[in-house]
Amino acid sequence: MNSAELLADAFGRVQETVHGAVEGLSADELSVRLDGEANSIAWLVWHLTRVQDDHVADLAGTEEIWTAEGWFDRFQLPFSTGATGYGQRPDDVAAVRVDTPALLLGYYDAVHEHTVGYVRELSEADLDRVVDEAWTPAVTQGVRLVSVISDDLQHAGQAAFIRGVLRRR
Repeated sequence: MNSAELLADAFGRVQETVHGAVEGLSADELSVRLDGEANSIAWLVWHLTRVQDDHVADLAGTEEIWTAEGWFDRFQLPFSTGATGYGQRPDDVAAVRVDTPALLLGYYDAVHEHTVGYVRELSEADLDRVVDEAWTPAVTQGVRLVSVISDDLQHAGQAAFIRGVLRRR
């Protein structure tokens, strides 16, 4: 297995976790917040997808799926097109509501497809390309992709935890 295949496999595990956390839930369940400061499943999945979309589009030199495929318009959120969830407050979290899991999963799957298509074509040299010199050591494309996987899995795990709490009630 080469590095590109390993990264594609890791992104596949994110997809499995996202689907497991979201499928079969109602709009109300997707929007539940365990307390007034907590994130909802809808916000967590939207956020992790936005971050993956933003970062991979930047690496690939492409437009984000969010705007290129009209997901921004479908979600009808009160945020700018560039919003990814970073720095959002509890009121912003509450604003992320969806009528059905299909909207969240549709956007996620479109981003996943783009990500895996991009990652599978990367060479070892591509992964070593420096993409951010503001850090010491400088961040390579491979390190950035691992960071996205890590962030995505953390948020997908949080969404799965919330689902578990909701289904125990």
